[in-house]
Amino acid sequence: MKIVYMGTSEFAVPALLALAERGEEVALAVTQPDKARGRGGRILPTPVKKAAAGAGIPTSEPERLRDNADFLAALAKIAPDLIVAASYGKILPKEILVLPRLGCVNIHASLLPKYRGAAPVRWAIADGEEETGVTLIYMGEGLDDGDMIARRSIPVGESDAGELTGRLAALGAELLIEQLPAIADGSARGVPQEEALATYARKIEKEDAHIDLRDDALTAIRRIRAMNPEPGAFVLQGDTRIKIVKAHAVGAGPCAGFSEAGSETRRGAAPGEILSVSAEGLAVQTGDGTLVIDVVGMPGKRAMSIADYLRGNRIDETRPLR
Repeated sequence: MKIVYMGTSEFAVPALLALAERGEEVALAVTQPDKARGRGGRILPTPVKKAAAGAGIPTSEPERLRDNADFLAALAKIAPDLIVAASYGKILPKEILVLPRLGCVNIHASLLPKYRGAAPVRWAIADGEEETGVTLIYMGEGLDDGDMIARRSIPVGESDAGELTGRLAALGAELLIEQLPAIADGSARGVPQEEALATYARKIEKEDAHIDLRDDALTAIRRIRAMNPEPGAFVLQGDTRIKIVKAHAVGAGPCAGFSEAGSETRRGAAPGEILSVSAEGLAVQTGDGTLVIDVVGMPGKRAMSIADYLRGNRIDETRPLR
């Protein structure tokens, strides 16, 4: 079976490698063009491009799919039996969808029809979902609305977005390989999604990572986990941005006791007020409960525990966070 694989992010790598290791003929890996990534803005290849190169799979990086006669002609020349997509980042136009004889399948990082769209893992964590998973679908012209071939679920637990994405990527690769024989022989029948249950996981914006301390502590913790490692949750102290790498919640109700850091909570404290700073953490009042920041990323410094930061620096306890 000749396969064209389309993917971009780390989530898409395990399935690509699983196909190669299984001995499938992956004729081409299609990915997004190289662009500036990470600190320093260096031009870097996508994770899928790097993985494909390591596996000896040729790659293509079209700027666009629609109205791209050259790219369509190249696909037609390959004549793939199947197109597999995972976290590619573009909707496939009809002329590509109808090209392979077995159709196009997509590995999506949610239990569809919930969390269609660009950021299903982050919003599942932020919304407090107890479980999520992956869904293998036949692709249609809409956004993640194709018929479902199979789903697999896992608990969210205390994972941050990076950890959960890694677990889901491995699960998606397993699901694809498991279902590949049925897709190949035509016995994999798709089940329509229930549109009334559909939700949308929009793209994450930088402001989504700004933690609102008027929320309760548990909501803040979920948002912090959802935004890590990228784009990275943060609060402000004046004009200074403090990145929150790791934190935990203590108690419930306004000004819940905070014995872990050896400090008694001040009753009547407003959201954002710093309750205590010690080697055990930076305790801050939220709208309901106490948020304890364990690891921070201060401007111009590497991420470090509060204990390490306090060895050569101080935190002004009189200025609230917001």
